[in-house]
Amino acid sequence: MNQREKCCNMCGKRIKEEAGILKEDYLVIEKKWGYFSEKDGEIHKIRLCEECYDKWIKSFQIPPKIQDTTEYLS
Repeated sequence: MNQREKCCNMCGKRIKEEAGILKEDYLVIEKKWGYFSEKDGEIHKIRLCEECYDKWIKSFQIPPKIQDTTEYLS
């Protein structure tokens, strides 16, 4: 895998991209850890494909808040 390829951290699947255009969506979480953490000063970044995201949220005691949107550009 080259440095520019995007992969799911959970299953390792390559996120589909053609000519620099994403062909599937994925979740990115980036956390800069601060004081009162064992990870103080570290930045953690993960990517999850949609399938792994769905599996992950099924394990939550409190599900994420989900709302529909008609606007896809931000």
